[in-house]
Amino acid sequence: MSNPCVAHRGFSSTAPENTMAAFQLAMEQPYVTWIELDVQLSRDGVPVVIHDFSFNRTTSGEGLVRETNWSDIQKLDAGSWKSKEYAGERVPALSEVLDSCKGKVRLNIELKTQGNMYPGLPAAVIEEVRKRNMQDEVVFTSFEPAALAESKKLAPEITTGLIIDARPGDLLARLRQLECGFLSIGYTNVDKSLMREMKNDGIQVMAWTIDDKVIMKRLAAIDPELMLCTNRPDAWNEALQKSSNRA
Repeated sequence: MSNPCVAHRGFSSTAPENTMAAFQLAMEQPYVTWIELDVQLSRDGVPVVIHDFSFNRTTSGEGLVRETNWSDIQKLDAGSWKSKEYAGERVPALSEVLDSCKGKVRLNIELKTQGNMYPGLPAAVIEEVRKRNMQDEVVFTSFEPAALAESKKLAPEITTGLIIDARPGDLLARLRQLECGFLSIGYTNVDKSLMREMKNDGIQVMAWTIDDKVIMKRLAAIDPELMLCTNRPDAWNEALQKSSNRA
């Protein structure tokens, strides 16, 4: 089976999510072809890689990302919460991640925002991507349609994708309106009819987030092009690659 393996926030079952350690570990696995990550803006406009809107869960800090300057974010420990082995891991800047991943793995960059929380986020991320000529190595995804619309307006050459954990009847119409070429959808919403509809419209589909090997195999059987996003790339390897090698 050839379903692309997407490492969710890096190899996040083992290393602390959205850190360079997690991304490096993912890139060391030859079967990982994509990495998913989350981007927000510091108070002074630096694109930083972190999932939550606050620092409390995954770092030694507290408070909101958007209210904290990059110089202070750099001082935080983003690894100790996971294990002592990763003490001292930092919240990376998007620039560092792009430099590390360029030419090695493709990136699903989630624009982490709600409403008008980060009006400058798409432009800041686009600037970093264009600076490295990585437009063909990334997709921008978001739950927030306005962020996708702004991205497409500023950088029509970059593929965008809606994130959704539902399957409304007008899903394809929404994607067309936003000019999306990508769909990031909760795995329970995926079936053959969805894949057929999306593929007929040229839309690439990623299912999230699957760590169970039985479920991975079931989804893989639906369509070999369905991307599987997982915290456990090792489980993907055991469920799909090793089983196909035995076939």
